[in-house]
Formats: sequence, structure tokens, C-alpha cells
Amino acid sequence: MCLSIPSKVVKISEDQTMCTVDTMGVQRDANLMMMGDGDVKVGDYVLLHIGFVMNKIDDEEALASIDTYKEILELMDEEERKKAILEDDECPNRGL
Repeated sequence: MCLSIPSKVVKISEDQTMCTVDTMGVQRDANLMMMGDGDVKVGDYVLLHIGFVMNKIDDEEALASIDTYKEILELMDEEERKKAILEDDECPNRGL
């Protein structure tokens, strides 16, 4: 099972097809093609699945989720933490 950690949009490409998100300190690019034009802005929290932004999430809900993830991550070593944060890009359920 893949869990999507809320990620904050920090940059949007000029053509608005890609963005850079920050997922608990890890930055990566994400595709915006599943969203409508102008739906996502810098500063928004989003949920990703296999590199695509799937939806926007309310700031309060995003921060509450991030706090819960932080509690879980505190119980892991550094390698496990990074893997858990990046797992969405390598979701084994992609083809389902």
C-alpha cells in the first residue's frame, strides 16, 4: 500500500504542467496534468501518486497529517525515513 504524504508546492513551471514540491524537506518534481489550469498555486498542499498531483488538500488537514507522519518517522532510522517519504514515486500498486 502506498501512502501519500501532503507536499507543499514551492515552484510551478511557466507552462503550468510541472511543479516542485517539498515533502517533509525532500524536494522533487511532480506532474500537474491531472489538475485543471490554475487549480494549484505555490504554497498549496497537494497529494501525489506516482509523480502526479492528484488533488489539493486543506492546509489544516495537511499539517495534521504531517504531524502524524512525523511521529511515525521518529520511530524509524534515517534510511527508512527517506524511503518512506519517497515511496510514492515507486509505488508497487501503480498498475492497479
